[in-house]
Parts: sequence; C-alpha cells; structure tokens
Amino acid sequence: MAKSDLVNADLRRGRTDRAVLFRRYGTEITLAAILLCLFIPLSILTPVFLSAENLSNLIKQSAINGILALGMTIVIITAGIDLSVGSIVGLSGVVAALLMTRGTTPIIAVLVALAVSFAVGLLNAFMIREGGIAPFIATLGSMTMVRGLVQLLTNAQTIADLPDGFLRFGNANYLFLPSQLWVWTILAVILTIVLTRTRFGRNIYAIGSSNEVARLSGISLRFNLYMAYGLGALLAGIGGIVLTARVRMAAPTAGSGYELYAIAAAVVGGASLSGASGTMMGSVLGALIMTTISSGGNLLGVDAFALQIAIGALIVIAVWLDRVRKGKST
Repeated sequence: MAKSDLVNADLRRGRTDRAVLFRRYGTEITLAAILLCLFIPLSILTPVFLSAENLSNLIKQSAINGILALGMTIVIITAGIDLSVGSIVGLSGVVAALLMTRGTTPIIAVLVALAVSFAVGLLNAFMIREGGIAPFIATLGSMTMVRGLVQLLTNAQTIADLPDGFLRFGNANYLFLPSQLWVWTILAVILTIVLTRTRFGRNIYAIGSSNEVARLSGISLRFNLYMAYGLGALLAGIGGIVLTARVRMAAPTAGSGYELYAIAAAVVGGASLSGASGTMMGSVLGALIMTTISSGGNLLGVDAFALQIAIGALIVIAVWLDRVRKGKST
C-alpha cells in the first residue's frame, strides 16, 4: 500500500496525531532537521557562513541546482532518468545569448531557448517511448549530442556582451531576496500543485508504480511520459537562462556535471529511482543540503576531492535507505 493510501486510511479513522503528520511529511521533516544540523555547527565553526554575502551565494547556487532537481524529480517519479539536463542548461543559455547578441529582444530570445529545451525533452521521450530505448541510454546519447551542438553553435567560444536588462534580472534582489530564489520558489509552488492537485500528477505517480497497471487503468503512457520529460527539459532550460543571467555570459561548457547534482538532490530529497516517490519540497531541501555541504566544506578548507567523496557517499546512503524503506513496506 502506498504512503498516500496509508495516510488517507488514517485520516478516515480520525487519526490526526503526530504519527499521521510524520507519515505524510516524514521525509521533509527529516531533511529539514538534517539541514538545521548542518547550519548550526557551520555557523559556529565559521562565522562567515551566516554572512549575508555567503547566504546569498548559497541561495543563488542552490536555486540553479534546485530548479533542475524539480524537473529531475518529475522524471524520476515515472521511474525514469534524464542525463541530458546539464547539456540542456548549456544549450538554453547559448541559444538565448546568440539571439540577444543578434538583436532579438530578451523575452523572445528566452522563449525560443525554452522552446528548444522542451523539444529536447520531447526527443528524449520519443527515443524512450517509441524507440524502446532505456532512459539511461537515450538521455546519455542526448546529453552527448546536445553538448556537441552547443560547441558547434558557439565554435567553443564564450558569448558575452548581453543586454543590460537581461543581466540586471540575473543579479537583482526583489524584497531583499535574489531573483533566482523567486524563480525557484514560484516553480516549486506551481509544480507542487501540479503533482498533488492535477490528473497529470496522479498519472505520473501511477506510471512510476507500474506501467502495466497504469495502462490498464486508462492512463495514456505516451502523453504523460512526453510531458514528464518535456517538463524536465523545460526546467533545465530555465536553469540555463538563470545561470546565464547570473554569470553574465553563455559558456559552451555551462551546465557540465549539473545532471549529477540534480539527480543527487532529487534522490537525497526522497525521490526513489524505482519510481512513484518524490516531492517538490523534498527536492528543494535536497538541493539545499547538497549546496550547504559543498559551501560549508569550502569555507572550512576541506579538500575538494574529499567533498566529492562525501557527496557521493550521501547519494549512496540515500538510495540504500530508500531500498530499506521499500523492503519494509512490502
């Protein structure tokens, strides 16, 4: 029985105590506690950690990885994976930058870049659904092709001299908070509503639980998979736009390795690689935990390679705990 079914059963029996609350939000509560446990010692060991400048940088970096993690969570819920999102980050920024440097208004350039990103997601879904290629292989090939396309479009050169209005957005604060945080928050809220209140949200959880059962229930596997991978790529495209505006240029190597952080944030946030599990709030907290570990380690002078080991171990532990939890529930 799924966690949501257990919660609903408890509520029908009139149980509204802390056990029901933890069953529904247990993963998020645990992640928030972990994040707090990271913040407290880091603020003691290195006072710079709580400085306005460091917290602003932490939020900005978390936001870019977090936006990708939102899309990755949607894909993982369907029991899929998308290794192409890092390359899409680079493609989106490069397409927008090329158009803007050739006189296209920023709004049109951004819309075209996002449309191209969404199209890459549809291509991934086509290879998986129509071609019968495993998601890992299909998106691995897409990752390589898109990165090659980015290098071809830019001739391996960085694109700078972007419009001032576009750059101002990427480095502005609204109500004392970075613009990146506002974009991330709005997307997380919208997608939370989509996953919890719409038919599409219910459908992708059903697909992740069992393709065959979902098909027999009348759910369109084709439409929902196309939408899941399309949304994942679209969010990667948004991440690419946000990154380009922040760093004031579009580099052909932008987004390299970001797919690993997106997967890690989603998995640490409670998304199960076997599908049918994951939330937007979990991915937000997962991204914050990942960035906090990296930022705190750098401030403490921890070797960068040691940090990589720690982050890799965290991913393995998160997957192992998910397997243990799934084993106990069966």
